[in-house]
Amino acid sequence: MTVKNSRRWNHNIHYHPRILRAIPEGAQRALDVGCGEGMLARELRRTVPRVTGIDLDAPSIDQAREHPDDVDYILGDFLTHPFEPASFDVIASVATLHHMDAAAGLARMRDLLRPGGILAIVGLARSTMPNDLPRDLAGVAAGIFHRATKGHWEHPSPTVWPPPVTYPQMRTLASDILPGSHYRRHLLWRYSITWRKPQD
Repeated sequence: MTVKNSRRWNHNIHYHPRILRAIPEGAQRALDVGCGEGMLARELRRTVPRVTGIDLDAPSIDQAREHPDDVDYILGDFLTHPFEPASFDVIASVATLHHMDAAAGLARMRDLLRPGGILAIVGLARSTMPNDLPRDLAGVAAGIFHRATKGHWEHPSPTVWPPPVTYPQMRTLASDILPGSHYRRHLLWRYSITWRKPQD
């Protein structure tokens, strides 16, 4: 099924509203880590005046730059790109942490966030059997329903499967690296982490 850009749906897009609801009032600078072809970055730009998207995949960045959306797209490695420390009010990441060392990624996001800023992550982790079987079966049923009613847009970015880190491991990493963060597991094979960086 062909889906128009404004009506795209997949498991990642399904959770974009969770990211957008986390934007703090008055945010001036946002970073989209693993921006792909820029869909979330464009949504962030509707609220935040200065948005930067970074991704390692050149074809995805080329597609992102085709949009006249006033977003600064960077082809590069988020872990090593010379961003100024504590320079973003919002850092968002969807389906990206499993492409890198998760602990290093979380620490880098923490360090780039301004005091009082918000980190909002939606990620993938690995199920463990048999404990996760009932939840995964429920996710299959929900996914079939959404595809039937909304179609499915296949993003152009590279994929990594299976994710190297399990859900419990991801919860522990978030707790250790982002004290006070809120971790939640979601039905469609995703988890979310939200965290406000403490004021100095």
